[in-house]
Amino acid sequence: MMGDILQRLGTLSPGVKHLSRLPRLSDLIPSSLPSPSSTVTDSQVPSLFREPYILSGYRPVHQNWRCYLLSVFQRHNESLNVWTHLLAGPVLLLRWWANVGALGYTLDAASLPLSLFLVSSLIYLSLSVAAHLLQSHSEHAHYFFFFMDYVGVAVYQYGCSLGHYFYTSEPAWRESYIGLLFLPGAAFFGWLSCAGCCFAKSRYRRPYPMRRKICQLIPTTLAYLLDISPVVHHLFTVSWAQEPSLPFHTLQIACFLLSALFFSLPIPERFFPGHCDFVGQGHQIFHLFLSLCTMFQLEALFQDYARRRDMVVEVFGERQLWWACVSFPALLLICISTALITMRHVHTQLQNKQEKDK
Repeated sequence: MMGDILQRLGTLSPGVKHLSRLPRLSDLIPSSLPSPSSTVTDSQVPSLFREPYILSGYRPVHQNWRCYLLSVFQRHNESLNVWTHLLAGPVLLLRWWANVGALGYTLDAASLPLSLFLVSSLIYLSLSVAAHLLQSHSEHAHYFFFFMDYVGVAVYQYGCSLGHYFYTSEPAWRESYIGLLFLPGAAFFGWLSCAGCCFAKSRYRRPYPMRRKICQLIPTTLAYLLDISPVVHHLFTVSWAQEPSLPFHTLQIACFLLSALFFSLPIPERFFPGHCDFVGQGHQIFHLFLSLCTMFQLEALFQDYARRRDMVVEVFGERQLWWACVSFPALLLICISTALITMRHVHTQLQNKQEKDK
């Protein structure tokens, strides 16, 4: 038996040797394309791009756009921020495909909120990847892509609220004041979180004061507290033995709270300045926990959908389902408009700054 194994390993060794002859990824990129420049220290980029306690790994500004696209394969201080969300998208789609195959999912009125949750998740992941990959091009690009990132966060919040409301909420909660105002409130707070983050980003300059964090955290916290309220009520009123989704809901809440902690505080890099430039930044950990939160949400909502899909239209009515889902693209357009209006204001500020510097 051992001889057979060794013989098979021996047949693999030529194949392993051939792997070394395969072209590297860098060799596949045409020489006519510009290559990303080496990373630089914080003192070599404008203050807008500097992160507290991150001393190196910055990409030089004003390179060709292709350099920033190709920097997805480069080692810099945004690499993990890009890849944590870039990989989360395909994983999310694979889990969606697996659940769809297991449940016999069909696209109808009852499944629309679940579909929009997936769409909202992919939107926020894609816009986050674009922001962290392309923002180093210029100050104008930095503001624009992060404003779009805030749009993605707002849309994701509302996508979560649709899933929680139609699949997780209990009748007693829906009949409460919070339940009656939930969907319009979720849409409003989603827009408010986008507007608050855009305002804070455009209003304050580095080093950022605490007021900037407050403008970001208060609207997003209010949005989260409302969006998660049907889940919390569900956790405390339903028997865990009868609900397979409850462990996933608990995990999504735990992951979100941990992600909020690392988003709010520059840890651990605050205690190790310069040692977390490439790996270990708080924002990277925030991305990781937020991706896990989305995965657990998907699993929980599929469990809830499987249990309630035959009753959704009967309980809520097809009209309410369609109106709730039509409000999704409406919120997306309103948030994009808010970001573009703020961007116009920032564009004027940047033009005035350039004129003063001349």
